[in-house]
Amino acid sequence: MANQTLAILLPPSEGKASGGGKTFWNPADGQFGAALGTQRQLLVHALATAHGGDEKLLGVGGKHLATALQANSTLAAAPALPASSRYTGVVWDHLDLKSMPTADQRRAARSVFVISGLLGVVAAGEPTPEYRLKMGARLAGFGVLSSWWRNDLSNALNEVLAKRVVIDLLPNEHRAAWTPTPNRYREGVRVGFIERDGKVAGHDAKAAKGMLARHILTTGGDAIAALRTWRHHRFDLDIAELG
Repeated sequence: MANQTLAILLPPSEGKASGGGKTFWNPADGQFGAALGTQRQLLVHALATAHGGDEKLLGVGGKHLATALQANSTLAAAPALPASSRYTGVVWDHLDLKSMPTADQRRAARSVFVISGLLGVVAAGEPTPEYRLKMGARLAGFGVLSSWWRNDLSNALNEVLAKRVVIDLLPNEHRAAWTPTPNRYREGVRVGFIERDGKVAGHDAKAAKGMLARHILTTGGDAIAALRTWRHHRFDLDIAELG
């Protein structure tokens, strides 16, 4: 099964690289732009109207709030980076796409999908602006974003996931924005991390999640088999079929 078409679903990170290159973001960008561009533009307009948001909405204060407000207020034609370069949190640091062989980087660009409060969903290689907006945020006029996104995001993402092997590495906040349709996929699994003492892993599992995604991408071949060969000194995997 060396020619499997893979899809790994990952969360974004609160930490993001600043600035961008010569590419400027447009809500209609990327393979999901046609389906989700209107929804993205509604959020851009709402954030601009709210002057970027506030501490309660964004869940951050001090200098981090000032940075977030600036980014959220200037999303229209903002400088863009690929999602894989924009996100800088623990998961992405341990995925470390830049250090992979070129062929694996290309596979990641078309196989890794990020569920995002602002973008809905974006592929790892697609243009992404600097922003701050959690999927669990409650935005005036929209409600909780995971609920607001669910139908449109699910329809767009499930079109792309059809006939792929789907590996869901999302936290519950982001899973709430997506309704899987497993009968359309070649195979689909949801993966959790369990401490050796039986407790569900918390924040510390983020590094392991990035390492696991890297293992799947660099092993190639049968992605589900790669899952079952992964080993960690602290965590075991809880692998369940998507349903």
